[in-house]
Amino acid sequence: MEKKGKNPKIPTDNARRTSPEKVIGILDLFEEEHLRWTPEQMMERLQCPRSTLYRYLRVLTTAGLVTSLPDTGYTLGPRIVELDYMMRSSDPLITNGRPLLQALVKEIAGIGLLCRYYKDRVLCVHQETSASEIHSSYERGRAMPIAVGATSRVILAHLNLPQLRQLYAQQSSEFSRKKIDKSLDELQENLREIRKLGYCLSRGEVTPGVVGIAAPVFDSEDTIIGSLSMVVSETGFNERRRRINIDRITFSARVLTNSMRPLDFA
Repeated sequence: MEKKGKNPKIPTDNARRTSPEKVIGILDLFEEEHLRWTPEQMMERLQCPRSTLYRYLRVLTTAGLVTSLPDTGYTLGPRIVELDYMMRSSDPLITNGRPLLQALVKEIAGIGLLCRYYKDRVLCVHQETSASEIHSSYERGRAMPIAVGATSRVILAHLNLPQLRQLYAQQSSEFSRKKIDKSLDELQENLREIRKLGYCLSRGEVTPGVVGIAAPVFDSEDTIIGSLSMVVSETGFNERRRRINIDRITFSARVLTNSMRPLDFA
């Protein structure tokens, strides 16, 4: 598997892509492990002529989506910050989920996460915390590991088979690291149990010493769009705490799902 960030997936049939797709392809180059790009690097990765590349870069620069400085190369631009602010103010997953997370972390000492599924990744879009001794490196804006951890696996459990099959084929090495997912059939069986329970609980899969509990969030058409989860300390995590936490988290996720549905006044 290609290491994420060092070799983003750029379609090999670049000539068949439309101009808007090619412009977006430049933005797709920016990953956590490769935040600055020189024009030469872009041309090599995109297999794009210099004249065409600079034409696309002018469009992105004018829009504020990328910016450049001497001897630095191109980086993401200030328009991204504006879009992020508007997303936090308009995305119903965040605006409806934020108060639920805030209430959860008042009851449960830990870190609350709202994550959205898009493309082939699970992205943290909002976080609340009430426990300074617990740390999570996957804060807002960072993609979570797709194959491990309650936050991601509860989403995987509600993907349809074609989606799951494609994801497994693309990232089979990631899934094989979780030794119980040695094949697609094994993965399906494990996810079927999560779907039956209505939640996922993991211990130390992403961060050592913590327990993750996650429940699915659906849109108005019952399509999985993300998850609501809590990360709590494994110390003192007894059966009573387990039951209480699961009840609170699954209830909050159901409330959030219901808030995504249009009101019926009939």
